[in-house]
Amino acid sequence: MPSPGSVQEPAPASRRSKITPERAQELYAAVLDLLRESGYDSLTMEGVASRTRCGKSTLYRQWGSKPELVVAALHGSRRTLFSDIDTGTLCGDLHAVAEVVETASGQDTVLMHALSHAALQNPDLHLALRTTLIAPAIAAIDAMVERAVLRGEIEAHNPAADYVAAQVLGAMRARSLLGGRYPEGTFLTGFIDCAVLPALGIPAPPPAPEVSET
Repeated sequence: MPSPGSVQEPAPASRRSKITPERAQELYAAVLDLLRESGYDSLTMEGVASRTRCGKSTLYRQWGSKPELVVAALHGSRRTLFSDIDTGTLCGDLHAVAEVVETASGQDTVLMHALSHAALQNPDLHLALRTTLIAPAIAAIDAMVERAVLRGEIEAHNPAADYVAAQVLGAMRARSLLGGRYPEGTFLTGFIDCAVLPALGIPAPPPAPEVSET
């Protein structure tokens, strides 16, 4: 108990500064953009501070280190990816996945490539990458396959059913490694029609008729 007339020291400041949820989302978006642009190794707290006009000391007080900030950015920008897709057929669902890859989730493919090596060295980063990007995509595709089994499109014990998510997501990654570019919808659609559907016993849809020029 302090003696009479003594001056009490102020309580130590909390490590966490007050950042609004909206401001945090701006910071997370900037972190992910910088990762896509230059990769994990080139990402710096100084670069994030400059991009977001935020003090570097504020970033360190809030997150402590670059890995912590990247993990927070991944969790704070969790995507549902393909979870809203339900066309009524597995072929339609997987074609819709290809369209999403072309129009939206290609950014996530870039992000996975930017973080894949660093994630092998950092367990927290690896877990964040898996739980925010990879696991939701696997779960969504697995749900499409389960619906197809219930509809009778796929035989319940078809062994290929267990590998649909691995095939589709693997093709997304392999496209950039083998072809030098990220997967576009036409590539994935062709892969689905020629490799995924036949293994499931589902005939691929006929090719669209060519439109003749008049």
